Amino acid sequence: MKKKKGALTRRDFIRGTVGATLGTSLVGLNWSKAKGASAGSSLVTIVRDKNAMDAGKNVNTDVLKKMLEQTLIKFTGEENVKDAWLSLVKPSDKIGLVPTPHLNPTHDEVTDAVKSSLIESGIPEGNITNAQGGPEKPKACTALIGLPGLKAHWLTGIGTVLKLYILYSGSPRSYHAQDNSKLGEIWNLPFVKNKTRLVLVDALHPLCDKGPQVDPRYKWAYNGLIAAKDPVALETVCLKIIMNKREELKGETWPLSPPPLCVEAADKEYGLGTSKMENIKIETFGWKEGLLL
Repeated sequence: MKKKKGALTRRDFIRGTVGATLGTSLVGLNWSKAKGASAGSSLVTIVRDKNAMDAGKNVNTDVLKKMLEQTLIKFTGEENVKDAWLSLVKPSDKIGLVPTPHLNPTHDEVTDAVKSSLIESGIPEGNITNAQGGPEKPKACTALIGLPGLKAHWLTGIGTVLKLYILYSGSPRSYHAQDNSKLGEIWNLPFVKNKTRLVLVDALHPLCDKGPQVDPRYKWAYNGLIAAKDPVALETVCLKIIMNKREELKGETWPLSPPPLCVEAADKEYGLGTSKMENIKIETFGWKEGLLL
């Protein structure tokens, strides 16, 4: 990829130019600037219900369905679920659902709820497929709906939105450690670019430490669905939640390693959206306790 005039390259990140900025963004930033963002900012909606899971962390599918419906209506501004979906996709689209497959995977109940809702809204079942996997998956789709699980990751810092399409690259190891800064380029591949109609984060039971094995001490019941079209704004909000939870658990700032360079790079180098909190409008609905915003 040629460097556009004024653009930042991955080398800038590794040399520390943007890395220093990222460090500042994670330590001491007044995150509250997100609320009341100016018109035209990227919208992120958060819908939560304390009854989304029971004490055993089993998903209440009836509550989840209502959360999904509220998310779709609030995010799109449409009057009903059918109109909400049809503002995002067409019945003729070949729709790929893209869940997180490993390390705090997307709940099956979330994927099933989205599929059922699409079908109820007039999308033929045969036009809906699981599109997680290699490059052939997005090539067979005209529209993608991202369904990542909210989590930190031991190879990329954060492993939620931007990492979701890593297998589409055909070379996932090329995006580990410092090279997580390149994750944004996957979203610009010709067979991926402009196909994502919505990203809906499964934030029911997030993981705030990186693995490689899931440590239950670092999972908690957030009981939320977080939605956006802007993947960078969404990842920025997800990162904020994870970092605030880590600080809550540790009692002090607890940086991620490797640092999630991908977030700011996706904005400044790959032009996928905004990583500036003042340009993100966050709308929250439902349960407020432990919002971490």
